[in-house]
Amino acid sequence: MQQKKDAPLRSDAQRNRERILEVALAELTRSADAPLSAIAKKAGVGQGTFYRHFPNRESLVLEVYRYEVQQVADAAAQLLETRAPDRALREWMDRLAQYAMAKAGLADAMRKATTARGTLTSLGHGAVTSAVTLLLEANEEAGTIRPGVTPDDFVLAIAGLWQIDPHSDWHQRAGRLLDLVMDGLRAGAPGR
Repeated sequence: MQQKKDAPLRSDAQRNRERILEVALAELTRSADAPLSAIAKKAGVGQGTFYRHFPNRESLVLEVYRYEVQQVADAAAQLLETRAPDRALREWMDRLAQYAMAKAGLADAMRKATTARGTLTSLGHGAVTSAVTLLLEANEEAGTIRPGVTPDDFVLAIAGLWQIDPHSDWHQRAGRLLDLVMDGLRAGAPGR
């Protein structure tokens, strides 16, 4: 019997899928060319099980990336629950930087998996845009940033983050860049 595409997975199938994704994240972060057979073996699943979940390298890499981006995006609402809007925004920016720098190998795998189809630009855009929108709206309402900043403005302002070498001592450079962006967002804020 064939399972419907959107039907929920059985609990053992879901555990296998999650285990594959965890191992794939670690292995692809280490090396963009990690063999799929090694990922399956380290996840403790057979080749058939692996390929039922992920029929090819691209599907695996895209799902790992999607999952990781969603984790970063979900942090926005969590931070707003426990912090002032401007502190939540700045801490979220740090999490985004940490994700970007720590996942350099995954970024290489993404580029290799999506070069032919050009899916990299749209992947995860919705989740990140939603997170940025949530944070910007909370800050604008609180009067902690200048009014009228759009998610596109924000993404352009932090674009320099992706120019930092993740193999360097990136913490200081990223922190300085993000502080500059935050200072720019605060300039002209009604509550300042």
